[in-house]
Amino acid sequence: MKNNSRWISLLLVLTAPLLSVIDVFIINVAIPAIRKGIHASEAQLQLVIALYLLAYACLLVTGGRSGDYFGRKKVFLAGMLGFSLASALCGLAHTPFFLNTARFLQGITAAFMVPQTIAFIQVLFPDANERTKAIGWYGITLGLASMLGQFLGGFLTSFQFWVDGWRLIFFINVPIGLTAVVLGFRYLPETRPEHKQAFDLEGVLLLTGALICFIVPLIQGRELGWPVWCMLLLLVSAGLFVAFYRHQQVKKKRMQQPLIDMDLFLIPDFTRGIGAVICCFIMHSSFLLMSALLFQNGYGFSPLVSGGCFVLWGGCMLLCSLWSMKLVSRNGKQTVLAGVFLMAVSTALQLVFFTGSTPSLMVIGLVLLLHGAGAGFTYSTLLNVTLRSVPAPFAGASAGIYSTAQQAAGAFGIAATGGLFFSVLEKSNYQTAFLFGSAANLLTLFVMGLLVLTLPAGKAANSMVTD
Repeated sequence: MKNNSRWISLLLVLTAPLLSVIDVFIINVAIPAIRKGIHASEAQLQLVIALYLLAYACLLVTGGRSGDYFGRKKVFLAGMLGFSLASALCGLAHTPFFLNTARFLQGITAAFMVPQTIAFIQVLFPDANERTKAIGWYGITLGLASMLGQFLGGFLTSFQFWVDGWRLIFFINVPIGLTAVVLGFRYLPETRPEHKQAFDLEGVLLLTGALICFIVPLIQGRELGWPVWCMLLLLVSAGLFVAFYRHQQVKKKRMQQPLIDMDLFLIPDFTRGIGAVICCFIMHSSFLLMSALLFQNGYGFSPLVSGGCFVLWGGCMLLCSLWSMKLVSRNGKQTVLAGVFLMAVSTALQLVFFTGSTPSLMVIGLVLLLHGAGAGFTYSTLLNVTLRSVPAPFAGASAGIYSTAQQAAGAFGIAATGGLFFSVLEKSNYQTAFLFGSAANLLTLFVMGLLVLTLPAGKAANSMVTD
């Protein structure tokens, strides 16, 4: 495949993480407008966020493996087309039930299109240096999406357009998604499907059931006061994970194709990297949630000003992601460690400046710039060092596991660190709640740093081969 064609293909598949991540963050700022527009209750509003995350997180591994089995181009295009249609349905919704159903469909389709991006990168770029650059652009896309989500959510809901602003946060996905589908038919290469053995439907059901039983309590438990059924679901999830592991081992012994080849976890870079990813996104999700609430409800900033603060964070993240492409080729995990250190310093400064009287916008901007720099050095480079030794036959499964770890960790961060934040908030103010939550994030970053230190120091051999 020609070099220019590979980069065109990369540009197309990056629309998947761009749209999916925007739809995670854009909804937070728009929630008050959505509530007014469809006359939703608090519980129905919680489901607007929860159902998307639930479907998305629970089907990522299945989506990644589907690309291996049916062909990554087919699955990507089907997922992108479905996501575009589901987004249109969200924008047209006039009742909470209609909107929540459409959001659930959004999550399902996102789970099938997003893992193809990482899998395509591993296959399209067998050369280690080119793959590093491609993964760097993936990290830049995540930063851009996070920034745009926060900003567009505030911008679109702050002004009156020909249609309610909150509807536009869904409609903007449609032209981007449909354009990606049309161009994808022409420019995306198809990978060789694995039709040697039947698709592991039993594994899909076991894993999906385990993830549902794990993620539903994380999303809903705090809001409902951790009822008994939440605890029971967590126990059931543990049993289903054990059953899934045994089922996969049995299939491997019988020379059948499992949903996840457990040999993946024998790769040191991958296993330890996944642990670091979990810590990273526990911190990431809770940091963005707590900051948005602190800025709007604690400091009284408008949605537009709050979104503007995160433009600084996202812009610095983009620039440092570009820089990290060169650094990670030479320094490997040291680049990740530098990013963790910068985020830890920023979090420590937040403990000092964000937990008393309202700081100046200049102070907020400088602290967020430092945090954005750390995120830029960390997110894409962590993906690189985690997947650098994964062979191409494992591309779909590893992409699904990586993405699932991100989303499950994000849900856990909101449930655990966010739960701590809200618990303190019930007895105190936003600044004090932010103090406790940020202290927990600082501890999480410390654990993440220790995990990154255990990663192999040497550069991985180029074990990737093309399909």
